[in-house]
Amino acid sequence: MCFSAEVNFVASAAIGAVGVATLTHVRHPRHVLFAAMPLFFALHQFTEGFVWLGLDGTIGETARDHAAFLFLLYAQGLLPILMSLSVFLLEDVGWRRMVLAAITLIALVFGAYMIWGVMSYPTSCYVENRSIVYSNPVTETTWTGIAYIFVTCGALVLSSFRVVRWFGVYNLVGLTIIILAKSYAFSSVWCFYAAVISVMLYWQFRNGKILSSSVP
Repeated sequence: MCFSAEVNFVASAAIGAVGVATLTHVRHPRHVLFAAMPLFFALHQFTEGFVWLGLDGTIGETARDHAAFLFLLYAQGLLPILMSLSVFLLEDVGWRRMVLAAITLIALVFGAYMIWGVMSYPTSCYVENRSIVYSNPVTETTWTGIAYIFVTCGALVLSSFRVVRWFGVYNLVGLTIIILAKSYAFSSVWCFYAAVISVMLYWQFRNGKILSSSVP
């Protein structure tokens, strides 16, 4: 994200604590994956902290490259799969579950392609305007960006659960702002933003609101 390794590490600790607390309020096995998203984001931010340490010379280039690889593997390959799958698992019956099943299948294919791109082609990373830029010739294209938004935010806003839909709306708003202001550092900045707003899930699980949907 922006500024420094310290920002990532502090955010990771705070979001991670919320993530653990969120999991303690899960009341159904199928809700575990979605409730774990804040914790996943926290671990993701922890990984990027080491990318920062590598970029400023605190750790070696090999360690930096490994951290950058792990960050991008999750951000561009695993996250679209986990997000759509977690939303699908929340749904019980109805047309939404069928549509979300289709989106999840698309996400699996798309995520596999992105994982292949991250693993098969070199990724460079550098700092620009106090943000980390990740560059990969396969995963950083217009069509992959559109597909990424569709399978992640699309799944969220289609959910019958109010909290999930609002999480998707907030992410769409953030994505729009980031694309307009810092598209060159999209992966880093959006993942930080999504990690921060994921703490809202704690209150919803704590109050049991995730168990009731507001639309058919």
